[in-house]
Amino acid sequence: MNKPKYLYKTEDKFTIYEFVSEGPKGSIKKMVEYTETATQNVYNLGFGDYDETTKSINDLSVTNNGDSLKVLATVASTVYAFIEKHQNSYILATGSTNVRTRLYRMGITNNLDEITEDFVVYGFTDKGNWVEFEVGEDYEAFLITKK
Repeated sequence: MNKPKYLYKTEDKFTIYEFVSEGPKGSIKKMVEYTETATQNVYNLGFGDYDETTKSINDLSVTNNGDSLKVLATVASTVYAFIEKHQNSYILATGSTNVRTRLYRMGITNNLDEITEDFVVYGFTDKGNWVEFEVGEDYEAFLITKK
């Protein structure tokens, strides 16, 4: 995606990505983590503020640091990096709340032309089916794979 984004660092497996959000609330460490699911080659995308106390991602925190588009562009850039190292994988993404799932849908919708140059995007319907993503439809989760 050709949008401003933060630099991130990752480890040897390219499954954990860290970056720092900069804004009015200060410097806030963010983390993206891809974890294997019970389904082969399907990885869950976890994202949120890094909680130093629990040493884990807090996917319910609301930062309001004024840089949400830059943060989402950074998360999207990790998808490219992850898929490059994990060919033939699928990435499962859903928000920790309905509002966040809606924000993900809006982000996909607003960048669909660019995303579909490289990826196929599916949405999980309320009827329990995976269908190719369509603008204007509501989905409970998203599945992304390289074309």
